[in-house]
Amino acid sequence: MSIRSKLQFEGSQGAELAGLLESPDAEPIAYAMFAHCFTCTKDVVAASRISKSLVKQGFAVMRFDFTGLGGSDGDFANTNFSSNVQDLVRAADYLRARHKAPRLLIGHSLGGTAVLRAAHSIPESTAVVTIGSPAEADHVAKQFAVDLETIEREGEAEVMLAGRGFKIKKQFVDDIRENKDTNVAALRKALLVFHSPVDSVVSIQQAEKIFVAAKHPKSFVSLDDADHLLRKKSDAEYVAETIAGWASRYVPESSAKPDVKIQPGRVMVTELDRNFAQTVVSDDHYWLADEPASVGGSNFGPDPYEHLLASLGSCTAMTMRMYANRKEWPLEQVSVELEHSRQHGEDCLECDEAHKQIDVINRSVTIKGDLTEEQITRLMEIADKCPVHRTLHNKLVIKTEQVT
Repeated sequence: MSIRSKLQFEGSQGAELAGLLESPDAEPIAYAMFAHCFTCTKDVVAASRISKSLVKQGFAVMRFDFTGLGGSDGDFANTNFSSNVQDLVRAADYLRARHKAPRLLIGHSLGGTAVLRAAHSIPESTAVVTIGSPAEADHVAKQFAVDLETIEREGEAEVMLAGRGFKIKKQFVDDIRENKDTNVAALRKALLVFHSPVDSVVSIQQAEKIFVAAKHPKSFVSLDDADHLLRKKSDAEYVAETIAGWASRYVPESSAKPDVKIQPGRVMVTELDRNFAQTVVSDDHYWLADEPASVGGSNFGPDPYEHLLASLGSCTAMTMRMYANRKEWPLEQVSVELEHSRQHGEDCLECDEAHKQIDVINRSVTIKGDLTEEQITRLMEIADKCPVHRTLHNKLVIKTEQVT
């Protein structure tokens, strides 16, 4: 059983966009976002069937109508490829604010080209899927090639697309020409490319361009005799099942807190993906740790040293706040920025031996408020007295034992 929720959010041109969020009745594996094909709507057969099948696999899927299409407000004639990309980013902002940012981005036809571009602005996304998508946005102009001369000469033209009339303006043509490069090579996300070798709308050579430009990890799946719109139910279901299996390597297995009981003051860390990703569980909280994609991780969460810096920084700010509140000093805000590095002995006064490397944490504290110089000096002294600071400076013994 799935849960369907209608939603509205403001698009890139200020219009109210109509969307739909379909979720499983349990905590979703991850949130996905689906971008429909050119001049289609969120309810086109392929989008609807693929979304429903992904929900059965445990994903929550958001799809929406681009500006001026379906149930969304706005004038389609004033939109272009760039505005579609921004609509996708706005949709991701909506999910991030009300649920969770999408880990999985899926686009059909020109929607896939837009997803490739939008992915650079959705940092939480870790996996991208294109279905029958062109490598360059201007490929869509082939659908109204006979009208291009009129558009160039008169500034606009009424064109027939999939049996319906749409007004295409010169600004749309100029925009797709200026936005040919989706920068696939710099994607830094896992990529899955679907394409049919008999696609008569977007040739399979376009899929080849995307695949060759992309860096690993990347995968290609042939859709054999499927048509461009995936009208056959079996084709759409096959795409969804393949996406779900493939994406399991690149998105967290679950965003729900694991059902384990942890005593207060303890933390349990467990592998998530047999790579670098880890689940971190305390008595009341759950979060993720990982390494960035640049070193082979999936960037699901902060890396171990970022956790260490966060521990010291948060403890520093809390201790300073507690002291100021107790003294009733007018401390408006305290922020702490930290950086970890390793330095050679010749660069560091604290080193006992020349050329010996030591770990150094640089801590920058910003204090705001109507405070005297004496109060500021005292607060900076208190920064060095936070419990985590003392722990790191004390002789620390770590005992490791194997348990079965």
